[in-house]
Parts: sequence; C-alpha cells; structure tokens
Amino acid sequence: MIPYGIQLPVQSQSTLYAEPWEAAAGPGDLVEIARTADRAGFSYVACCDHVAIPRRLASAMSTVWYDPIATLAFLAAATERVRLLSHVAVVGLRHPLLSAKQYATLDHLSGGRLILGVGAGHVPEEFEALGVDFRQRGAVLDESLDALRGALGSDEFPEHHGKLYDFQDLGQRPRPAQTRVPFWVGGSSPAAVRRAALKGDGWLPQGDPRDRLPAQIETIRSIREEAAVQGSFTVGAIAEPLYVGTPTWDVGRRTLTGPPDALAESLRAYRAMGVQQIQVRFRSRSRTELTDQMAAFGADIGPHL
Repeated sequence: MIPYGIQLPVQSQSTLYAEPWEAAAGPGDLVEIARTADRAGFSYVACCDHVAIPRRLASAMSTVWYDPIATLAFLAAATERVRLLSHVAVVGLRHPLLSAKQYATLDHLSGGRLILGVGAGHVPEEFEALGVDFRQRGAVLDESLDALRGALGSDEFPEHHGKLYDFQDLGQRPRPAQTRVPFWVGGSSPAAVRRAALKGDGWLPQGDPRDRLPAQIETIRSIREEAAVQGSFTVGAIAEPLYVGTPTWDVGRRTLTGPPDALAESLRAYRAMGVQQIQVRFRSRSRTELTDQMAAFGADIGPHL
C-alpha cells in the first residue's frame, strides 16, 4: 500500500487552498482533524512555516500561519501513531542549533514521529527582517542541512565547521528518539530537485502535475546514481483535490470525485510512476464534512492503494 498523508487545514490559510470554514476554526478543529488522521491510517499530518507575511502579500497568502514546531507538538499529544511533518520548514531562517534543539525535542516527546520537511523559502521580506540574505537562500539551506544532519544525530556534542555556521563542544539533550530523522526536501525547481537527491531522504514536489512527475523522478534517480548516494529515498506527490462520492455542490473542475474504487484506481497511477507516498487534500464545507471525507478515504480507498 502506498502511504498517504495530509497537509492540515486551518494552520495555513492561503487563498490558493483554504476553504471558507477555516477562517473561524481553531485549535479544537485541528485536534479533531489530527485524531481522524490517526484513526484513518494517514501516514502523517503536515504543517507549513512562515514567520511573518509582508503586507503586499497578505491579501493572497493571509497572515494565518501557525508555527510548525508548536503546532506539531500540540498535535503529538493528541495523537498516537501518525507522523509529524513540517511541510516545509524554512530552516535557513534560523540557526541550525536552534532548529536542532526544537526538532530534537519534538521527536523525543512524540516518540520518534518527526519527518523534517525543508525548503528554501520564497518571501524576501522574511529573510531581510531576520538578517538572512535572500539571494543566498539556496546555499544557506545546503549548509543548514549539513549542520542539522550532525546536530540531529546521536552525538550529544555535535560538530560542524562551515562557511556560515561553526560549532563544537556544545551539548544538546534530549536527543531525537529516531536514530536518523528523515529529511524530505521540498521544491520542484532544478536546484531543489538536485538538493533533494543529494542531501535528502525524500522529495516533496510543489505542484508538479502528473505528466511532469516521471521526468522529475528519473532526474532524482540519475543524480543519486551518478553521485553514488546510498540509502532509502521516499518520492512524494501531491494529488489533485478529492471528494469521495458524488458531491452536491461545486467542488471545482480539477477535483477528483466518484466512488472509492474509481478514486483508488486513479491514485494508483502515482505508484506506477515510482511515487512512494501521496499527500491528499479534500474539498469540504465544514470540519465535519472534512473528517467524514478523511474517514471514508481511510476505510474505502487507502487499503486499495
């Protein structure tokens, strides 16, 4: 079975994907949605990352962006098995030792459920306000990943010596519960795909349609083969919006609808491309409709992927 996860609603409310009911929702809704994911066999729940949205982008992006570490820790206490994904953390905005302290604690408290999804970021004003060079964000992310790999490892006193960060003989406990915290790299640009192939344990595409995925996956395979990168690697995909059953309202022309067997057959095409986990999203008019959709997916579609 191909694992399936979900980007949580409510915690980020860009006009690109937020449903109207989310504007009035809050922590209790997030808990119920996360618990539904836990019961319905979802592999992970995910939370985005923005520190502050500039006024010029606020009407499109909104300023509702929950902090991923606080949110995932809150939901870890309300769930039992579902994994906790930052999709994606802009780790270049923070010193690696700070990120390591926060994410190691989250992994420790959750019993090893963290997946650290990372990305380069795209809002210049955030970088400027926090004293990071936006033009060098790719290089910053590359070194941050190297530093985090050591700082989230087994050594209580991690060591890193680079152009941007230099530390040693500084102990951090608790250590992560996992021996190796998986790093999933987000982004679909050539630089992001290469970064995922060389430095990640997985890839989180950003909006690649089905017809683009095979070429991207082949690029990742070729880069890893040429560089002799060893270890497992998880290729992800974001599926089209879904509605299980026949909707009685306008769910949009891109939304996949229909009986469970038809939706399962459509989604199995991702596995045939080489995808190893899919992120799903459901159209809904209320929290209850969303959790009903998630439960139906887990019961009637997930087992057939």
